[in-house]
Amino acid sequence: MATLSEAVSGARLRRWDASVLFFSAVLAIVAFLVLYPLFLLLLQSFQTEQPGAASAFTLENWRLALTEPGMRGAIFNTVSIVFARLAVSFPLAVFVAWLLARTDLPGREWLEFAFWVAFFLPSLAITQGWILLLDPQYGLINQLFLKHFGKAPFDLYSWWGIVWVHTVGITLAAKVMLMTPAFRNLDASMEEVSQLCGASRFVTLRRIVVPIMAPAVLVVLLMSLIRSLEAFEVELILGAPGRIEVYSTKIYRLLHQEPPLFGAATVLSVMILFLMLPLIVLQRWYTGRHQYTTITGHFKGQVTRLRRWKWPAFILVLAVIGLLTVIPLTFLLLGTFMRLYGFFHIPNPWSLNHWRVVFADPIFLRSLGNTFLLASGTAILSVTLYSIVGYIIVRTRFWGRAPLDFLSWLLFALPGIILGLGYLWLFLGAAVFRPLYGSLFLLILASVLSSMTLGVQIIKSNMLQLSADLEEASWMVGGSRWTTFRRVVLPILAPVLLLVGVVSFISAARNISHIALLVTSANRPLAMLQLDYMVEGRYETASVVGVIVIFMTIGVAILARVFGLRLGVRG
Repeated sequence: MATLSEAVSGARLRRWDASVLFFSAVLAIVAFLVLYPLFLLLLQSFQTEQPGAASAFTLENWRLALTEPGMRGAIFNTVSIVFARLAVSFPLAVFVAWLLARTDLPGREWLEFAFWVAFFLPSLAITQGWILLLDPQYGLINQLFLKHFGKAPFDLYSWWGIVWVHTVGITLAAKVMLMTPAFRNLDASMEEVSQLCGASRFVTLRRIVVPIMAPAVLVVLLMSLIRSLEAFEVELILGAPGRIEVYSTKIYRLLHQEPPLFGAATVLSVMILFLMLPLIVLQRWYTGRHQYTTITGHFKGQVTRLRRWKWPAFILVLAVIGLLTVIPLTFLLLGTFMRLYGFFHIPNPWSLNHWRVVFADPIFLRSLGNTFLLASGTAILSVTLYSIVGYIIVRTRFWGRAPLDFLSWLLFALPGIILGLGYLWLFLGAAVFRPLYGSLFLLILASVLSSMTLGVQIIKSNMLQLSADLEEASWMVGGSRWTTFRRVVLPILAPVLLLVGVVSFISAARNISHIALLVTSANRPLAMLQLDYMVEGRYETASVVGVIVIFMTIGVAILARVFGLRLGVRG
């Protein structure tokens, strides 16, 4: 008599052939969407003609790119800003994550949620709030210094201004968000042993907690380094007055000058891509090679008591949250009611006119509709694609699951401006895809791919915790793999899929770098409309648009929280 395992194996084999075809199709689609645009970038870096025209292959584009005025400065600015951001924000993020996860900090769950909210905030909105405070001419803080000390000390349109906005933007929030769950799952007995030997809490943190958490911390550091290299909109706005260029803004300007230098911009993308690929390979190698265990059968999750440091620590974290969210958003909102942006002391400085102008503008109304369609379409397609990819990687023996996993990680290593340029070549250079250029579908596709790494990893980590018993029972009673996936796996993962959908919706609503080169007047969303207004110097209307984007993104996060969605990973 056949055993249960043999019967299950037979049921699997009967459905394997059809499943392999489907899995292969998924792998082929993902590989095409990721690798083919990169192949086009490499190919077009040697092509001198415009997209769709007759091509001639030379090294002229490389000569133009390498001799482009300001290239050395752009490379230096890119590297220096990235490392300055990490040097300032990373130690603070480690300390805050430890406070949230390992101590009796008051209100730590809501404080952690506040960092998620900060992560969801659009970079342009944060930038505009700080402009109103630190603009060298009319910034409120500079005006106070000028009045009392005769000198305005701060210039937001500078190298340090860019570093500051990034540090108090999503850079710090993202690190805290990623490291807090890892610190929460650390066995407290290790800290207790250190303190029994006479070590202070600070020494325990520095010599016990941080070294044990080194693998997780280093992975977050590497991911932060990769993500920092794609920064775009902050540098575009704050770097313009001082002619501070980074490689992403250099690519953008090469494509938007007259005539556009497609070839030189493509060469810059290929160069940075070659620099990024070793980072993603290193990240994959490190996470696969360095295994570490912080949860065992004797796991003890007791938190550290801060005692007299409890309220100073609470004030510190609250101050950080204030810098991340409350202060810039308060002044962004004030900016929407200012008759002239930044001028507090003119007669009648306040007005509702900018709100009336924006809501009466058909361009705004079209962009608002585009944003809802873009964010909703991205959320739906993301949940569908990510769940299928995660299922193939975790739950099957498909030969292509490792390449599929690598492709999902490779997307993380691609700065948005590069992926956008790859799709620009794809949808303008191929006649079959050209009708899709200028459509919302193209923006949805770019937005789905931009969040694929995070979404797939969230779903994978939760699928790994599910027993295969329910699926095997479904196969035993004749359920197909698709039926089992749809009626067994997906309902169990519903809260996780909701989280992925919320994150994808918010990311698409505020995304700029991945779609900046793909936007036209017909498919322009609110985030790009805000950027256009800021480039034109229309900060009043831009702040109105920024507030509306924030209402959309944070409103979705708060609604999800109210209906029981837990942002964060609990140990």
